[in-house]
Amino acid sequence: MVGAAGAAAFGGAGGGRGGWWRRNDTLRADARAARDAAQQAFYELDSAQRDVQLAVETVRAAEDSAAARQVLADFQQVSGRVDQVSVNYLAALDAYDLDAEELESGAATQARRRLEDVKGQLGSAQAELDGFLQRLQPLLQQAESQLMRVTPAVEKAKRSLLAATTALEAVRGAGLKADDLAAQLAELAPELTRLNEGASKHGVAPTLKRADDVARRAEAVAEHAQRLPERAQEIDRRVASLRTRIQALETKAGTVEPALSELRRRFSSACWQDLQRVPAQVAEAVRAAREKLAEAARARDEQRWPDATGAIGTVRALLTTADDSVAAVNERLRRLNEVEHDPHREIERTRFALRDAQRLAMAGRQAPDPRHAGPLDAAVARLDRAVAELEAAGRHPDYWHFLGELAEVRETAAKVVELIRGDLGAAGHH
Repeated sequence: MVGAAGAAAFGGAGGGRGGWWRRNDTLRADARAARDAAQQAFYELDSAQRDVQLAVETVRAAEDSAAARQVLADFQQVSGRVDQVSVNYLAALDAYDLDAEELESGAATQARRRLEDVKGQLGSAQAELDGFLQRLQPLLQQAESQLMRVTPAVEKAKRSLLAATTALEAVRGAGLKADDLAAQLAELAPELTRLNEGASKHGVAPTLKRADDVARRAEAVAEHAQRLPERAQEIDRRVASLRTRIQALETKAGTVEPALSELRRRFSSACWQDLQRVPAQVAEAVRAAREKLAEAARARDEQRWPDATGAIGTVRALLTTADDSVAAVNERLRRLNEVEHDPHREIERTRFALRDAQRLAMAGRQAPDPRHAGPLDAAVARLDRAVAELEAAGRHPDYWHFLGELAEVRETAAKVVELIRGDLGAAGHH
């Protein structure tokens, strides 16, 4: 009996010890489960915080508005609360060694409760982050839309820079220096560095503006570089053409002295006195044109394009003036020959112009308008005086003065005609 009772007592004691260990294992398992659940919640919160951080950075990079600045301020507060919850979680995790064999049941219970509380805090922080991200969506979508423009804009700028570099190399390969274009291209190097640093550092709007500016300036360099060979060829053509014009002018200038000699011999001095300096003027123009053309050629060789173009313009102006002077001498001789041969032709031409104006002035009227009649009457008198002076001049009349007077009479008639037609047009509108 004693033995049996002892055995029963031992068995009861042993059974009690076995039940305690089972309860302790259960509490440890519950604590570990709470730890695992809290750990999972922590990982999810950490991931959510990174997602929100990325979204906030996206907005910050793309926006510099009051709304974006408020988002940043709000996120700092939310992030601070999340960080505190994370600290609480880590502290709870470090407070208990759930894998220790000597962990008591009370400690396991405390660990479970604390970890469950921390899991609740992590869940609340997760919910706050989710809500913040939801409110952020409109700004985020707008920012992402802006950011989508950055990459194409930056790539376009880089392609433009590459095209400009290639064009510049081609120009140099053709023997042209294009130092000014190379300097312009070199100025873009720091801008390219900033583009490579990205919108996250410099902001979306400044990056887009910089990319557009780089692309535009690089395209301008490329365009100018591509035009340089053509520009050089065009200047070469102009220089050659002007050289030919100078030679042609020299040939035409040979007609001036014979024409002047004939004018002096056959007509009064009043008919040619103003042309006396034409030979010297033409010779000086030819000399100056040759010098300027040499300057243009030097400027072209040195690729001073504006200087070359300016010198070419000066040469053209000199040659045009000299050509006009040569033509004036020969035209004077031609017109004087014509009027000497038949002065009545010029007189009739002028009378016809006057009669035409007089008929128009009388059209539909009993008497002409004094504004029309006065100038026409004066013009008729002027014509009569010019004819009378010519007939009274003897062997060497001033034909040039005569031609000038008749030209003035025809101009008066034309002005009266224009005035009459203006009056008729105004009356028609009424």
